[in-house]
Amino acid sequence: MAEAADIPGTSPSPARRWLRRTAALLVGTPLLAGLLHVPAGPTAHAAVPRATAAATGSSTVDVSLDGLTPTAPGEDDTLTVSGTVTNDSKQAVTKAEVGLRLGPSLNSRSAIDTAAKRKGYLPGSDGTEVGGKYVEKFAKLAPGVRQDFSISIPVKALNLGADGVYQLGVSVTGQSAAQPYPQVLGFERTFLPWQPDATDTKTKTTYLWPLISKTHLTAETGSDEQQTPVFKDDGLAKEIAPGGRLEQLVSLGRELDVTWVIDPDLLASVEAMTKNYRIQTKDGKSTVAGKNQATANQWLNDLGDAVKGQKVVALPFADPDLASLAHTGKAVTGSLGRLKEATEVGAKAVDAILQVKPTTDFTWPADGAIDPSIVDVATSAGAHSVITRSDSLRETGGLLYTPNAARPIGGGTTAVVADARLSTAFQGDMTGAERSTLAVQGFLAQSLMITMQDPEKQRSIVVAPQRMPTVSQAQSMAKALKALGEGRWSQPQSLAAAAKAKPDPSATTQVPSAGAYPAALRKQELPQSAFESIQSTQKMLERFQVILTEKDRVVTPFGRAIDREMATAWRGRPGEAKSYRKGVTEYLTTLTEQVTLIKKSDAKLSGRSATIPVSVQNNLVQGVDHLVLRLTSMNPTRLKIGDGPYEEHPIKIAGGHSQSVKFTTNANANGPVPVYAQLFTEDGEPYGEAIRFEVNVTEITLTVMLVIAGGLLLLVLAGFRMYTQRKRAARKRALEGPDEGPEGESGTEPGEDDPEQPSDPTPDTAPESTDPSDTGERVDR
Repeated sequence: MAEAADIPGTSPSPARRWLRRTAALLVGTPLLAGLLHVPAGPTAHAAVPRATAAATGSSTVDVSLDGLTPTAPGEDDTLTVSGTVTNDSKQAVTKAEVGLRLGPSLNSRSAIDTAAKRKGYLPGSDGTEVGGKYVEKFAKLAPGVRQDFSISIPVKALNLGADGVYQLGVSVTGQSAAQPYPQVLGFERTFLPWQPDATDTKTKTTYLWPLISKTHLTAETGSDEQQTPVFKDDGLAKEIAPGGRLEQLVSLGRELDVTWVIDPDLLASVEAMTKNYRIQTKDGKSTVAGKNQATANQWLNDLGDAVKGQKVVALPFADPDLASLAHTGKAVTGSLGRLKEATEVGAKAVDAILQVKPTTDFTWPADGAIDPSIVDVATSAGAHSVITRSDSLRETGGLLYTPNAARPIGGGTTAVVADARLSTAFQGDMTGAERSTLAVQGFLAQSLMITMQDPEKQRSIVVAPQRMPTVSQAQSMAKALKALGEGRWSQPQSLAAAAKAKPDPSATTQVPSAGAYPAALRKQELPQSAFESIQSTQKMLERFQVILTEKDRVVTPFGRAIDREMATAWRGRPGEAKSYRKGVTEYLTTLTEQVTLIKKSDAKLSGRSATIPVSVQNNLVQGVDHLVLRLTSMNPTRLKIGDGPYEEHPIKIAGGHSQSVKFTTNANANGPVPVYAQLFTEDGEPYGEAIRFEVNVTEITLTVMLVIAGGLLLLVLAGFRMYTQRKRAARKRALEGPDEGPEGESGTEPGEDDPEQPSDPTPDTAPESTDPSDTGERVDR
């Protein structure tokens, strides 16, 4: 109806002005309340940030449902619902009353989803207030003031009907100056699973309990005999300390019937903390001693007790990102080869540390998303089962119930399809009591509904939560699992048993195409350049290990560090992943450079032959062997090394020592000749950088040679003259006869005038040796 004021030139009557103001207040107050109101968290299994609610009267007061016990009540239980109410408007709410509203029984999982997404009070759908004495009254709710409430009601007073999932609401009714009549000003919705007696057929539920962490260990180890490990930070100690994330997972998990899914790298890292260890400083230039040995020992002992007699799945070492390997790593030669080794190493680590024989027949791609290439990679190391999720392997056959998790997808591979609703129930921030409460009730409601879809048909389902649950998420998960543990509609089952369950013939077995892989997950993958860097480091390690006498001291820590470079945990942290890869490569490069040729100055030869020494230094703690040192002349016509253009000698040096090798040379002409010294492995691969120096050949000049030749000629002539003179003297004595003395002796003294043979001159220098010198003294480093 148009107002008179809408017509130019007219004025509204006083009565009409009053009606307009009243209408504006009735419409504007809910709008203002809606603009000021920040609704509560999600109402079922979802956990999303609060968003501005619609401008309705039921958003005037925010209702936070912080507790509901018992989560799945029985007939003789008393249900207690507690929380807070906060007036989000600018006007006081009077005659406020907090009560419970029992909505209808829901008949499907999608109905639960729809109810969970609905915001605000919906008359007719949200039931009537239980009322009576089961309410809590507030004379006044001041703007912005939070008030606590708690309502306890015998379950029998709810008059619940048949078994099923019921919608349960908490409403606030009241009035304000702008709305002077009773109405619903606030509402929160959750679910009440009602199954007081055990069902004849229970759903078999497998819950994965993941023990996975980020990378903490570096490739660096100490030079001591124990190879003291070095951690990049002390974050792991905080996780395993009392109240820490990993400590809570062990503490909670030991009370539950779950399948433990463990990254062996986590166990290896904690075990390294039980001994002496070091922690890098923030600048990365030094380390400090770690002090959490007792904490590490306690955590491992607690975990060992928790998994005793339980089923344990060992992921490949460091939990490699299978999707990244399939999409970007496969193009880099050698990347897939590491997966098999990581699987074998992982199984051995779990067995050795926990004294438990794990299964390695399961692989777990990120978020359970698969495509054909991921399946191929996931099974390339010998696993026959791939853990996926129902939002990846979607149902297309129109099934009216949730099928068994096990699905044959060809090639002898089983896809173990985790239920997406249950698996994502506890994602997001669970630190708030309301979010945790709603998540638990939503999880239990979905679980009961699976059983009720076809009560005569037993199902085998799997729940695969997020890889690294927070403390609050783990606590919420444990609360829900304890309710399931009462065994009224669900019973626990191991992952291995779930994989062997008979598949539903109508369930989907078609692996989604590569184009269906979620774009958001693809953006988080390691790029091809990461795998190229990893492969480059691997090749460097292979070249390096050939020369080592104690290979395990280097191969083991670097091999595991390379595995960590491919971890799923790097998703969403590309900068940290790149920094870690760089650190591994730089440290390995530093070690390889500890075996090097010592720089040499130019040499001068003042003759046609000489020896040239070249030194090799080994600053490693261990010895090196299987190396060859080659000296090469770049002008063999002028200068030969040995008998040709180059000469080689084997190298074997103890740790911390140096060795000098001598090479023979022969010069044919004057002038400088470039010479290169290079280390090679025994298979002919160059090792390290070559060194270059010049050998300057300075031959004897012609004038000097003539002078020397003249001098030699004079010596020869003088000697010849003396020889001929003695020969004549000897003939003369022979002709004259002996000159007898008084005693009949010869007239000459014995030895007088006897000819003598000239002896060879003694050399002024000792001959050069061409053999390698012995190992020298240890050098300071």
